[in-house]
Amino acid sequence: MKVNVEKIENNVATLKIEVEAGEFEKAIEQSYRKNVRRFNIPGFRRGKAPRSLIERYYGVEVFYEDAAEIVLSEAYEKAVEENNLEPVDHPHFDIDEIGKDKGVVATARVTVKPEVKLGQYKGLEVEKLVYNVTEEDVEKELKVLQEKNARLVTVERPAQKGDVVVVDLEGFENGKPVKDLKVENYPVELGSSLLVENLEESIIGMKPGEVKEVTVTYPAEHPNKDLAGKEVLFKVSLKEVKEKELPPVDDEFAKDVSEFETLEELKQDIRNRLEQRAKSFSESSLRGAVLSKVLEQAEVDIPQVMVDREIERLIMDFAFQLRLRGMDINQYLEVSKLSPEEFKGRFQERAYNNVKTALVLEALAKAENIEVTEDELDQELAKYAEASQKSVAEYKKNLNEDDLERIKDSILTRKIFDFLISQAKVSEKAVENVEKVSEGEGEGEGEQA
Repeated sequence: MKVNVEKIENNVATLKIEVEAGEFEKAIEQSYRKNVRRFNIPGFRRGKAPRSLIERYYGVEVFYEDAAEIVLSEAYEKAVEENNLEPVDHPHFDIDEIGKDKGVVATARVTVKPEVKLGQYKGLEVEKLVYNVTEEDVEKELKVLQEKNARLVTVERPAQKGDVVVVDLEGFENGKPVKDLKVENYPVELGSSLLVENLEESIIGMKPGEVKEVTVTYPAEHPNKDLAGKEVLFKVSLKEVKEKELPPVDDEFAKDVSEFETLEELKQDIRNRLEQRAKSFSESSLRGAVLSKVLEQAEVDIPQVMVDREIERLIMDFAFQLRLRGMDINQYLEVSKLSPEEFKGRFQERAYNNVKTALVLEALAKAENIEVTEDELDQELAKYAEASQKSVAEYKKNLNEDDLERIKDSILTRKIFDFLISQAKVSEKAVENVEKVSEGEGEGEGEQA
């Protein structure tokens, strides 16, 4: 058996495989023993017919395809190992010659992992976003708690912004009711922007029992294509107005909404959580900034098959999340008015970035000899076991090889980022708006990272 790698071009490796007649004969015999029961030859019980008779009845080539698969698979695996190839797809074989006297000559083509050209990744100038928690932030969180624990009291007055109203709504287009645009006893907090455009604003000032008609023009880019750009007349019936009655923020309030005895203790806990969130945001922003610079500098020609497989993975994750909400992909596509191609296309850019991130981080680990030691793995497993309130031995019992690889990948990624940050020139930039902390938290590192 001879295997030569003829060329590797555009991430496709071409291999020439030659299998001698003797080896091919062994594979034919192996195929005969595996498939003999499939053949019904007169005068012989099923599975007892000699090979020569089967070949006479069905043709000498009857076992060739299966035998070729046996020898070519073996040759391919040997070639991958000996030439340190990293396939990212299944090989495609073209048979050039085949026969009992000739053996098998074939060409195999397979897409392999692309080479990554790392640009500059040391001494990168990056910004770390920093937010300092203020007393105002603490008061805002307290206000949210107060709002959540507000009591709703029915009032007999016109509706105001901040009220919770109960309404009946029905939409009409050209005098005819619009499907799915009718609801009864629908609660809406005025000012929450839950209703389309000016519909919510039109309710402000209405009195309980009042009915009015409101014309709404849906924007052309509205996600519901059946409504996009159309004019709909809504019949609005206000049934009830409820006013929020906020509890006083004092020690009793702290006892009711938390495990703390005093308001000051609750405030300190809120401050601690906000500071932890701000710290997490800062660290995440730094990792994102470093990764962005590294990806900009790196060059890699990514095979589409790698992107397609990542798209499949992302869609599987998305489908799992849908199932948790009691919906499947087909229902989602119907509601979203998306074709399968449009839906898949939405994952293209994210999948590409994920693959590039994974390839670049892998190349960095090789270039800098960054590896995960057994001690590091054991320490990480000990943390997980402690969090699960189990011994390490008990925790490891429930892990398979894939689980261990994911944990090792997580440690490796962390070590790569630690290395990159240690080599970077980091400056700090203050963030003035606390909302940016919540919006930016956890972004920027890429799905694979």
